[in-house]
Amino acid sequence: MTKRDPFKYFHSSPAIIRLAVMMYVRFPLSLRNVEDLLHERVIDISHETVRFWWNRFSPVFAAEIRRKRVRQMRSYSNWQWHLDEVFVKIGGERHYLWRAVDHEGEVLESFVTKRRDRKAALKFLKKSMKRHGRPHILVTDKLRSYGAAMKDIGNADMQETGRWLNNRAENSHLPFRRREPAMQRFRSMRCLQKFAAIHSSVCNHFNQEPALYSRDNFKANRAAALAEWRQLCST
Repeated sequence: MTKRDPFKYFHSSPAIIRLAVMMYVRFPLSLRNVEDLLHERVIDISHETVRFWWNRFSPVFAAEIRRKRVRQMRSYSNWQWHLDEVFVKIGGERHYLWRAVDHEGEVLESFVTKRRDRKAALKFLKKSMKRHGRPHILVTDKLRSYGAAMKDIGNADMQETGRWLNNRAENSHLPFRRREPAMQRFRSMRCLQKFAAIHSSVCNHFNQEPALYSRDNFKANRAAALAEWRQLCST
């Protein structure tokens, strides 16, 4: 069975589409900022075109990135997850963005709920484990909803809590917080869920942690990530 070409019937080059989507998702830019930056490269498109490309192609790109990484993550011999949640306003109402991060800083799952109770935590854990499998250790804060949900699943003995143990999950929110103002606001839970899932996948792909490598290794890894991005959905 041949792979369907997602760029079929589009007059614009796939390279331009990938570039526009990457700029909008990866960096804290608005749609009009992306339009202006592309204009500097003599690429004349409207910000509404960027919006259309984002809605059409970013889920496809994120799904392909996620599919390649899931198999690799399942092979870890000592897999540790860090769980946390942050407040996000939708239409003036407080919602919760739950995130599961592994021991290497990869954002595994993002999940939006209206409440922060046992039922929400249980749904988040089941969704994460269905896609990624079961970790060996679950590091959380002292929110009681986690403990109650883990008792229902039967892995309460895997939970660890501590004052500084969950810094990995706390720091994972920073890229989203930097990107959030450019979005101005989220109109629905579905909109937030879509953006958070796509944004985390793209950040995972380009997260090279430059402080942990020499400059030469960092440049090589960054070039490899960019080259892989340019090959997404290529036939």
